[in-house]
Amino acid sequence: MSKIHILLYYKFVDIENPSEFVEKHMEFCKSIGLKGKILVSKEGINGSVSGTINQTEKYKEYLRSDSRFSDIVFKEDIGLTHPFTKMAVRVKPEIIAMKKKVNLDNKAPYVEPSELREMYEKGEDFVIVDARNDYEWKVGKFKNAITLPIKTFREFPDAVKRIEKFKNKKIITYCTGGIRCEKASAYLVEQGFENVFQLKDGILTYCKEFPEKDWEGKCFVFDKRVMSDVNGNKDEITSCEVCNGSCDLYRNCRSIGCNRFVVMCVSCEDRMNGCCSDKCFSDFREQCVVKSRMKQGRRALNVKN
Repeated sequence: MSKIHILLYYKFVDIENPSEFVEKHMEFCKSIGLKGKILVSKEGINGSVSGTINQTEKYKEYLRSDSRFSDIVFKEDIGLTHPFTKMAVRVKPEIIAMKKKVNLDNKAPYVEPSELREMYEKGEDFVIVDARNDYEWKVGKFKNAITLPIKTFREFPDAVKRIEKFKNKKIITYCTGGIRCEKASAYLVEQGFENVFQLKDGILTYCKEFPEKDWEGKCFVFDKRVMSDVNGNKDEITSCEVCNGSCDLYRNCRSIGCNRFVVMCVSCEDRMNGCCSDKCFSDFREQCVVKSRMKQGRRALNVKN
């Protein structure tokens, strides 16, 4: 079975007409059979796509042919199966939602992976701040990292008060691929933090360059994969909880009463309608029946009125 190639990328750049851009972009992605999720706004593009090596190479060539993206950086990985089931390109108000106006001209300078490795090696005095959500850093984080109890990036500004005591310290922010640190570092600068930097290209690039160095645990990503090879472990992560076959995908169980993260292959996801067990599948079907009856009741009420 041929491997699936996965690209993760972003760029903050002016896109004057996002709707027109999305339409053309979607047309091209479909024409080459790519799958993935791409967000577009006036502030730029943020995407992750998957396909064969031929498909992903065509996509990289297509995006870089636009002068606005000629220098875009792709973080690349290999998966067992497609981490996406379809192709989606959507217009959003922000390509990474903070819900807080931030001037990206204030973003912090980059620290290269090699510089951070040297800082760890020499025992330099610095504070490393995780800009990700709590369910991400619970899976894995950098050694001695300061973590924040946030469920979404929109909560980052309110959580900054927890690190105000480090305002005069050297701070390195990090996230999965780098995009959140662009805004997070700019926000910290605007809040008076004096010596802020951001890890260039995030966890994925650092751990590829320095496997088994300074990273503790696994790396959580948002495309249904569960990654373990950031620390050089090439074994399969786990197996599908339903069929026990090899799998490196995850999803939330669709049953409202469950909703837990579960490792599940695409085949079982389709067969079980996204539910992690027969009981959850039964509960989900009942939930659908109740929802359908409620809709029918509302329609009948509207007809009477």
